Amino acid sequence: MHRDDGRVIVIGDALIDELRDADGSRDFVGGAALNVAVGLARLGVPTTLLAMVGDDADGQSIRLFLDQYGVELLATPGPLGSSRATSDRSAGEPRYIFNAAAQGRRIVFGDDERLAIADARLVVVSCFPFDDDEQSAALEDAVANPQRRLVIDPNPRAGMLHDAGRFVSNFERLGATSLLCKVGDEDADLLYGIDLAQLVDRLRSAGTANVLATAGRAGASVSTVTGTVSRPIVDLPGPVIDTMGAGDATLAAAVHAILTGGVPAGDAEWGRLLDEAMLIAALTCRSDGALLQLPPVVGA
Repeated sequence: MHRDDGRVIVIGDALIDELRDADGSRDFVGGAALNVAVGLARLGVPTTLLAMVGDDADGQSIRLFLDQYGVELLATPGPLGSSRATSDRSAGEPRYIFNAAAQGRRIVFGDDERLAIADARLVVVSCFPFDDDEQSAALEDAVANPQRRLVIDPNPRAGMLHDAGRFVSNFERLGATSLLCKVGDEDADLLYGIDLAQLVDRLRSAGTANVLATAGRAGASVSTVTGTVSRPIVDLPGPVIDTMGAGDATLAAAVHAILTGGVPAGDAEWGRLLDEAMLIAALTCRSDGALLQLPPVVGA
C-alpha cells in the first residue's frame, strides 16, 4: 500500500544501552538509528524505523518505547535476541561491550521494507553494518536511484566492527550518491586513522554532495559545493549531564530542517540549519540518556 505522508525511514540499529557506574546499572532504550527515528518523531516528522529487534524482554522494551513516541517499526527478527551494549564506567575510562546479537546484527530487505523505502521522502541510514558486503549490497539495491534522498551516518562502533576496510568501501560507495553524510572525529580516527577535516575532504572528493562534520564540544560544520559553514555548540545554562545521543540529535535536527525548509541553497541557510542543530544537541546533553530534547519554540 502506497503512503504519501512525508514519511522518513531510518535504517540501522536498535538496542538496549546498559550503563554501569559506581552507583549501579541503568538500562536505556537506544541505538543510533533508533535515537534519530525518535528524535525526528519528536520534531513532528512521521517516521519508520527498520532495525533488527528480538522476540525477548529487551525487544518488548524497544517496541514499547517506539510506540510511546509514535515511531512505526519494521522489525527484522533477531535469532540471537535483541542487541545490547554495556557501557562500564565504574573504573576509570569507560569500556563498551556488545552482545552477540549486536555483533551479528542483520537487516532483511523484503517486499514490505522495500515498499517503505520507495515511499519515504528521505532515507536515513545510521550505524549500519557496512562491513557486511551482502547487507550493503541489499541496502544499495533497495535505495537504487535515490535521487539524492539518502542521508548516511556511518557511526561505526569498535565492538561491532569486523572489517574496517570493507566498511569504508561500502560506506563511501553509497555516500557518493547521498544528499548528506554526517561524520564525526571518532569516525575519522576509527575507520581511517586521519583527522576529521581530511575525512570531509575525502568524502567531498568522492562525490558526497554535503558533509556534516561533528566535533563534540567544538561544534559542527557543513561542507558543500559553495564552501564550509561552522557553528559552535550552543552555550546553555546548567551542567552537561550526558553527551550520549548528541550526534544523533544533531542528525535528526539537520534532517528535520531539510524536510521543513528544503535543502539549503547557500551558506546562510546551512548556517541556520546548524544553529538549530547545535541548540538541540546542547539541550539533549543536559538530560540523562539520548532522548532528543526540544527547544520551546520547536515543541510549541
